Amino acid sequence: MIKIAPSILSADFSKLGDQILKTKEAGAEYLHIDVMDGIFVPNISFGAPVYKCIRKMTDQFFDVHLMIVDPLRYIDAFAAAGADGITIHHEACDNRIETLQYIRSKGIKAAVSIKPKTDPQVLKPYLPFIDMILIMSVEPGFGGQSFIPTAIDSVKAAKKLVDESGFDIDIEVDGGLSAKNVDLVTSVGANVIVAGSAVFGAPDMGEAIKEIRENGDKTYCTKL
Repeated sequence: MIKIAPSILSADFSKLGDQILKTKEAGAEYLHIDVMDGIFVPNISFGAPVYKCIRKMTDQFFDVHLMIVDPLRYIDAFAAAGADGITIHHEACDNRIETLQYIRSKGIKAAVSIKPKTDPQVLKPYLPFIDMILIMSVEPGFGGQSFIPTAIDSVKAAKKLVDESGFDIDIEVDGGLSAKNVDLVTSVGANVIVAGSAVFGAPDMGEAIKEIRENGDKTYCTKL
Protein backbone atom coordinates (compact mmCIF):
# COMPACT_ATOMS: atom_id res chain seq x y z
CA MET A 1 0.00 0.00 0.00
CA ILE A 2 1.20 3.50 -0.78
CA LYS A 3 1.72 6.38 1.65
CA ILE A 4 0.68 9.97 1.01
CA ALA A 5 2.97 12.89 1.89
CA PRO A 6 1.25 16.28 1.45
CA SER A 7 3.89 18.95 0.82
CA ILE A 8 3.33 21.92 3.11
CA LEU A 9 5.21 24.13 0.65
CA SER A 10 1.83 24.42 -1.12
CA ALA A 11 -0.18 25.09 2.03
CA ASP A 12 -1.84 28.38 2.97
CA PHE A 13 0.45 29.47 5.80
CA SER A 14 -2.25 31.67 7.32
CA LYS A 15 -4.16 28.43 7.95
CA LEU A 16 -1.26 26.00 8.28
CA GLY A 17 -2.29 24.35 11.54
CA ASP A 18 -5.84 23.74 10.37
CA GLN A 19 -4.68 22.40 7.01
CA ILE A 20 -2.22 20.00 8.61
CA LEU A 21 -4.97 18.62 10.83
CA LYS A 22 -7.15 18.12 7.76
CA THR A 23 -4.45 16.07 6.06
CA LYS A 24 -4.18 13.91 9.16
CA GLU A 25 -7.95 13.44 9.35
CA ALA A 26 -7.87 12.36 5.69
CA GLY A 27 -5.33 9.66 6.53
CA ALA A 28 -2.10 11.16 5.14
CA GLU A 29 0.68 9.28 6.90
CA TYR A 30 3.46 11.78 6.14
CA LEU A 31 4.01 15.52 5.96
CA HIS A 32 6.61 16.50 3.37
CA ILE A 33 8.67 19.48 4.52
CA ASP A 34 10.84 21.20 1.92
CA VAL A 35 13.84 23.11 3.25
CA MET A 36 15.51 25.35 0.65
CA ASP A 37 18.55 27.56 1.10
CA GLY A 38 18.50 29.72 -2.02
CA ILE A 39 21.83 28.23 -3.11
CA PHE A 40 21.22 24.62 -4.13
CA VAL A 41 17.84 25.71 -5.52
CA PRO A 42 16.73 29.24 -6.49
CA ASN A 43 14.24 29.61 -3.67
CA ILE A 44 14.15 29.97 0.11
CA SER A 45 11.58 28.25 2.31
CA PHE A 46 11.79 27.68 6.05
CA GLY A 47 14.06 26.07 8.61
CA ALA A 48 13.85 23.92 11.69
CA PRO A 49 12.16 26.52 13.96
CA VAL A 50 9.06 26.59 11.75
CA TYR A 51 8.37 22.88 11.74
CA LYS A 52 9.35 22.57 15.39
CA CYS A 53 6.26 24.69 16.06
CA ILE A 54 3.96 22.32 14.16
CA ARG A 55 5.57 19.13 15.49
CA LYS A 56 3.35 19.20 18.59
CA MET A 57 0.19 19.34 16.44
CA THR A 58 0.45 15.93 14.79
CA ASP A 59 2.08 12.54 15.03
CA GLN A 60 2.41 12.25 11.23
CA PHE A 61 5.82 11.23 9.90
CA PHE A 62 7.84 14.40 9.32
CA ASP A 63 9.53 13.79 5.97
CA VAL A 64 12.17 16.54 5.82
CA HIS A 65 13.62 17.18 2.37
CA LEU A 66 16.86 19.17 2.55
CA MET A 67 17.44 21.04 -0.68
CA ILE A 68 20.53 22.69 0.76
CA VAL A 69 24.29 22.54 0.27
CA ASP A 70 26.41 20.78 2.90
CA PRO A 71 23.41 19.37 4.82
CA LEU A 72 25.59 17.72 7.47
CA ARG A 73 25.85 21.12 9.16
CA TYR A 74 22.15 21.11 10.02
CA ILE A 75 21.26 17.50 10.84
CA ASP A 76 21.36 18.11 14.60
CA ALA A 77 18.95 21.04 14.33
CA PHE A 78 16.46 19.21 12.13
CA ALA A 79 16.60 16.08 14.26
CA ALA A 80 16.02 18.12 17.43
CA ALA A 81 13.06 19.89 15.81
CA GLY A 82 11.27 16.58 15.26
CA ALA A 83 12.24 15.12 11.90
CA ASP A 84 11.37 11.44 11.50
CA GLY A 85 13.27 11.16 8.24
CA ILE A 86 15.76 13.41 6.47
CA THR A 87 16.48 13.40 2.75
CA ILE A 88 19.66 14.86 1.27
CA HIS A 89 20.49 15.43 -2.40
CA HIS A 90 23.13 13.47 -4.25
CA GLU A 91 23.98 16.69 -6.08
CA ALA A 92 24.31 18.90 -2.98
CA CYS A 93 27.40 17.58 -1.21
CA ASP A 94 30.44 15.31 -1.46
CA ASN A 95 30.25 13.66 1.99
CA ARG A 96 26.98 11.90 1.27
CA ILE A 97 27.57 8.55 2.95
CA GLU A 98 28.98 10.24 6.05
CA THR A 99 25.89 12.45 6.17
CA LEU A 100 23.50 9.52 5.72
CA GLN A 101 25.24 7.57 8.46
CA TYR A 102 25.03 10.56 10.77
CA ILE A 103 21.30 10.93 10.10
CA ARG A 104 20.76 7.30 11.07
CA SER A 105 22.90 7.77 14.19
CA LYS A 106 20.27 10.25 15.38
CA GLY A 107 17.66 7.47 15.36
CA ILE A 108 15.83 8.73 12.29
CA LYS A 109 15.46 7.47 8.72
CA ALA A 110 17.90 8.55 6.02
CA ALA A 111 17.11 9.12 2.36
CA VAL A 112 18.82 10.38 -0.77
CA SER A 113 17.24 12.28 -3.65
CA ILE A 114 18.18 12.78 -7.28
CA LYS A 115 17.13 15.51 -9.70
CA PRO A 116 15.34 14.64 -12.96
CA LYS A 117 18.49 14.60 -15.13
CA THR A 118 20.64 12.58 -12.72
CA ASP A 119 21.32 8.96 -13.68
CA PRO A 120 19.65 6.67 -11.09
CA GLN A 121 22.71 4.41 -11.16
CA VAL A 122 24.44 6.92 -8.86
CA LEU A 123 22.16 5.60 -6.10
CA LYS A 124 23.80 2.18 -5.92
CA PRO A 125 26.55 3.05 -3.37
CA TYR A 126 23.99 4.52 -0.98
CA LEU A 127 21.70 1.51 -0.72
CA PRO A 128 23.20 0.05 2.51
CA PHE A 129 22.86 3.44 4.20
CA ILE A 130 19.34 4.58 3.29
CA ASP A 131 15.72 3.86 4.09
CA MET A 132 14.23 5.72 1.13
CA ILE A 133 15.03 7.05 -2.33
CA LEU A 134 13.36 10.27 -3.49
CA ILE A 135 12.99 10.70 -7.24
CA MET A 136 12.31 14.29 -8.24
CA SER A 137 9.77 14.49 -11.06
CA VAL A 138 10.22 18.26 -11.36
CA GLU A 139 13.28 20.47 -11.03
CA PRO A 140 13.48 21.15 -7.29
CA GLY A 141 12.80 24.61 -5.93
CA PHE A 142 9.19 25.53 -6.61
CA GLY A 143 5.77 23.94 -6.12
CA GLY A 144 3.07 23.71 -8.76
CA GLN A 145 5.25 22.42 -11.61
CA SER A 146 4.22 19.83 -14.20
CA PHE A 147 5.33 16.21 -13.93
CA ILE A 148 8.39 15.33 -16.04
CA PRO A 149 7.64 11.99 -17.78
CA THR A 150 11.26 10.79 -17.76
CA ALA A 151 10.84 10.36 -13.99
CA ILE A 152 9.01 7.13 -14.77
CA ASP A 153 12.22 5.59 -16.08
CA SER A 154 14.12 6.87 -13.05
CA VAL A 155 11.62 5.25 -10.68
CA LYS A 156 11.82 2.01 -12.63
CA ALA A 157 15.63 2.01 -12.49
CA ALA A 158 15.65 2.82 -8.76
CA LYS A 159 13.16 0.05 -8.08
CA LYS A 160 15.35 -2.42 -9.96
CA LEU A 161 18.37 -1.42 -7.87
CA VAL A 162 16.39 -1.85 -4.66
CA ASP A 163 14.98 -5.23 -5.67
CA GLU A 164 18.44 -6.50 -6.60
CA SER A 165 19.97 -5.21 -3.37
CA GLY A 166 17.58 -7.02 -1.03
CA PHE A 167 17.33 -3.94 1.19
CA ASP A 168 13.98 -2.65 2.45
CA ILE A 169 13.93 0.79 0.84
CA ASP A 170 10.91 2.96 0.03
CA ILE A 171 10.71 4.87 -3.24
CA GLU A 172 9.20 8.33 -3.03
CA VAL A 173 8.31 10.62 -5.94
CA ASP A 174 7.90 14.38 -5.68
CA GLY A 175 6.61 16.79 -8.30
CA GLY A 176 3.46 17.32 -10.33
CA LEU A 177 1.59 14.30 -8.99
CA SER A 178 -2.16 14.02 -8.52
CA ALA A 179 -4.90 11.41 -8.68
CA LYS A 180 -4.82 11.77 -12.47
CA ASN A 181 -1.24 10.61 -12.95
CA VAL A 182 -0.13 8.85 -9.75
CA ASP A 183 -0.48 5.50 -11.52
CA LEU A 184 2.48 6.43 -13.75
CA VAL A 185 4.86 6.03 -10.81
CA THR A 186 3.07 3.54 -8.56
CA SER A 187 2.87 1.08 -11.45
CA VAL A 188 6.68 1.00 -11.60
CA GLY A 189 7.30 0.74 -7.87
CA ALA A 190 6.87 4.09 -6.10
CA ASN A 191 5.13 3.72 -2.74
CA VAL A 192 5.46 7.18 -1.14
CA ILE A 193 3.71 9.96 -3.02
CA VAL A 194 4.38 13.65 -2.42
CA ALA A 195 1.50 15.89 -3.44
CA GLY A 196 1.43 19.63 -2.90
CA SER A 197 -0.95 21.62 -5.09
CA ALA A 198 -3.06 18.51 -5.72
CA VAL A 199 -3.86 18.37 -1.99
CA PHE A 200 -3.65 21.92 -0.63
CA GLY A 201 -5.10 23.46 -3.80
CA ALA A 202 -8.07 21.09 -3.90
CA PRO A 203 -11.58 22.20 -2.90
CA ASP A 204 -11.72 19.16 -0.58
CA MET A 205 -8.32 18.02 0.72
CA GLY A 206 -9.78 14.84 2.17
CA GLU A 207 -11.28 13.80 -1.13
CA ALA A 208 -8.07 14.65 -2.99
CA ILE A 209 -5.99 12.43 -0.67
CA LYS A 210 -8.56 9.64 -0.94
CA GLU A 211 -8.46 9.72 -4.75
CA ILE A 212 -4.65 9.74 -4.88
CA ARG A 213 -4.53 6.76 -2.52
CA GLU A 214 -7.18 4.77 -4.37
CA ASN A 215 -5.62 5.33 -7.79
CA GLY A 216 -2.13 4.64 -6.49
CA ASP A 217 -3.07 1.50 -4.58
CA LYS A 218 -4.86 0.08 -7.61
CA THR A 219 -1.70 0.15 -9.69
CA TYR A 220 1.04 -0.24 -7.07
CA CYS A 221 3.62 -2.77 -8.23
CA THR A 222 5.75 -4.28 -5.46
CA LYS A 223 8.04 -6.18 -7.81
CA LEU A 224 9.13 -5.35 -11.35
